[in-house]
Amino acid sequence: MRIFNKYQPLLIAKYVKTFFSGRLYIRGRGAFLYAKGVLVMPAHADERHRVTVQEINSLIGRLQEPQTA
Repeated sequence: MRIFNKYQPLLIAKYVKTFFSGRLYIRGRGAFLYAKGVLVMPAHADERHRVTVQEINSLIGRLQEPQTA
């Protein structure tokens, strides 16, 4: 389990994309699971969890897009 002391969405997105599955904890936001390279929405998620999962997953999607010059 990785613990992030600050909410840094891009750093978290790169971590989730790289390690593919596991658990992480973000101080002030809570615990999250990730599988297949994306964060998984918890079954009983509050609004903060929903926003965090959506933001991180959108960043992961942007990281996976091919770069055009």
